[in-house]
Amino acid sequence: MKVSVKVPATSANLGPGFDCLGLALPIYNTITIEETVLPGTGIEINMMSEDEVIDEMSFDDIPRDENNIVYKAVEMLYNSIGQEPSELKINIQSQIPITRGLGSSAAVVVGGLLAANKLLGSPADETALLSIATEVEGHPDNVAPAILGGFVLASQEDDGSIICRKLNWPDEWDITVCIPDFELSTNIARSVLPQSVPMQDAVFNSKHLAMLIHAVDTKDEKLMKAALQDKLHQPYREKLVPGMKEIMEAFKHEDGVLGCVLSGAGPAMLVISHKYDLDKIKSTVKEIWEGQSIKVEIKTLKIEPKGAEIIE
Repeated sequence: MKVSVKVPATSANLGPGFDCLGLALPIYNTITIEETVLPGTGIEINMMSEDEVIDEMSFDDIPRDENNIVYKAVEMLYNSIGQEPSELKINIQSQIPITRGLGSSAAVVVGGLLAANKLLGSPADETALLSIATEVEGHPDNVAPAILGGFVLASQEDDGSIICRKLNWPDEWDITVCIPDFELSTNIARSVLPQSVPMQDAVFNSKHLAMLIHAVDTKDEKLMKAALQDKLHQPYREKLVPGMKEIMEAFKHEDGVLGCVLSGAGPAMLVISHKYDLDKIKSTVKEIWEGQSIKVEIKTLKIEPKGAEIIE
């Protein structure tokens, strides 16, 4: 028996929502898990891509054994019901660029968990799957929208429990995803963050996160334009993303552009707009990045309302 699961890309943080906000995007990874019948065949993990943005060399450093994060997540699910994984064949068909801040690891973790859960007869509910995925990933801001779809507020509480709510994102707000052709690992992006921040910076983010939630809920474009500011992570990561400051500055005073933020840990960036010349967004971003010899792929997308889906 084999099961395939299609999982959307995700973008976390959205400026002030560090480690608690995320949204799903219509770029997908498909994870297929098959229980093999021959004993002693062990684990087989295959990774494939049909997307030119994804360099096959990006897969070279990804473990193909028990250290692979998909297998680790699957093993945790099996162990949670008192079982050990059988001989497994795991195929990962990737469209989500790796180490670009678009939730590629969250997608494969979620896909592996849902596929394994189906193979096991669905013993784990959504809450349990979200908990395991968060334990593997470290925080729920990517895994929650990967499972639920849409725009999601999520928090891992001190006792390990996950609280998440799916919020309504305005259909008329476009998201332009700008994906440069260089990688930035989450570990490196996290390493530049301070262990503590000034109280005024923490208060600043609290205020702007509250504004962001209200702006999205009420479709308040003026408030949204003010809300998408951050002092907890983007200022520190700016030095890791050439052109980031220039791109943000370019759209700062443009009517119709609600904001520009780093996607997750980066280096991809999101430009949120309404009734704005989308070709102008593309040309502006390309001019800045290509002026620094950085190639970029740019896609204007709507939020993916559905999360991970079992497709066979």
